[in-house]
Order: sequence, then C-alpha cells, then structure tokens
Amino acid sequence: MDDFITTKYFKEYRKELGFAKQDDVKKFFAAKDIIPTVDYNYINLLNSRLIDIIEKINAVVCNEIKEADLKLFHNSNITIVFEKLREYNIIQKLNNQGRRPEEVYFSWMRGFVISNYFLKAICQIFEISISEIKLIGDDDLINIESFKRTPTADLEITLKNSDKLRIEVQSGFQGVNDIKQHKVLEAKRIFQKEEIPSVVIHFDLFNGQVAFVRLDTIEDDSINWITRQQMEGQTVFNIEQNYFIWKLTQNPPLYSDIIELI
Repeated sequence: MDDFITTKYFKEYRKELGFAKQDDVKKFFAAKDIIPTVDYNYINLLNSRLIDIIEKINAVVCNEIKEADLKLFHNSNITIVFEKLREYNIIQKLNNQGRRPEEVYFSWMRGFVISNYFLKAICQIFEISISEIKLIGDDDLINIESFKRTPTADLEITLKNSDKLRIEVQSGFQGVNDIKQHKVLEAKRIFQKEEIPSVVIHFDLFNGQVAFVRLDTIEDDSINWITRQQMEGQTVFNIEQNYFIWKLTQNPPLYSDIIELI
C-alpha cells in the first residue's frame, strides 16, 4: 500500500477530477451548478392566480377601498412588473432555501401586489393622498443584487400634525401571523436615530382581518417572541389576536382613532 492518505492527496484527487476549488466539487456532485430553466407556463398560471386573488379580495372589501379598474391594476402591477423581471433575467436568479425560482417569484409578487392593492386603504387610514406616500423599500426590479427583502420599511408618510411615520405592509395567507425580528430591530434603530416611529399593518387574508403593531415599542422580553421552526428556527414576534382591529369587510379605521390602541 502506498503512502498514508493525506490532505495533499485530497487536493490532488480533486485536481484530477478537474476541480481547483472544493466548492466547485460540492456544487458538481450536488448539481448545484446547473441552473434550471424557468417554466414560463407555470409562471403564467401563477400570474393568473395573482389576478384571481385580487379579484376575490376586491369582491369582499368595502366599497370605499375597492379597486375600480381591475384590468388596469392587473396590467400595472402584474403584467408590466413580470415583463420587466423577465427582460432583465431576474426570475431565473431567484432562490431561497432551494425553492424553485417560480415559487420565489410568486411569493415576492404576491406581497408586492397586495401592498399596492391596499394603498387606497392606507390613504384612508392616515387621511393622506397617494402622492404623499413615499416608497422607501430597497427592492429593485432590474438589479438582482438589490432585489431582496431588507429590514427597511416599505412606506414613509407625513401625518397631518407633520409627524413622520414609517409603515411596513405585511400579508399573511396561512393564518400564521408573525413579524421577523430584524424588522423590529431596524424600527428601533430608526426611532433612536431619527425619532421616526414604525408601524406594521399586517393583512391576515386567511381570516379577513388586519393588525396594527407599533414596531419600535415592542419589548425585548415580550412573551410574543417565539421560535418558528417552519421558518428555519427564526425568532419572530407573534401577532396575537388583540392586535387585529379591522375586519376587511368593513371600512378601515382612522389612525387617529386607533393610535392609543397600538
């Protein structure tokens, strides 16, 4: 028998296989270097489901926040956005814990579409116009490096008393309603640095209810902090029932009326 097996042998063996880097060997054996082609027939079905979701929601919400021109809404928020993502080859680069890019696309688009659909409601809640809403999220539709979810809130508004407020819009679709820890930490950082409070408006579309949660005042030792195993063991703030104060089938509340409740 020849020499003892050493790390030098490992390196020479991998070199003979044709690989200079260990990561390249791992990717080869796991086929992680093969990027699957995007199934655009599947995406077309997912886009149709997005349309169906909005149409069902639009049929049950109060008249004051209904979308009057659904065809225009679908074109602006689904069709055009999809075409831009496809044009800049973003979709095939999407991945998250091994999920198919089509599934990551649908998950992102669903949140994006829901947030835009409820902009009219947000205007009513805070008694402002669409033009007074400042979009401050970090999502970029044409750059994969910045096409990601970050702790930064989605919106910033100025209330009638000139106070600024940051708003994070969330959607829940399975009856599980949480806030990720990094969003709370970011809200506290912003309040400490700029004295701007942050509020989550969480749309529980599974149960037809909406919660309002002041992020920067959540206590570090709150009993609502839990570990969610189905989210890779992440620490999250569970939104308990008393935070839900708006039934989606009724008129949205005014922020001035609920500010003491959140």
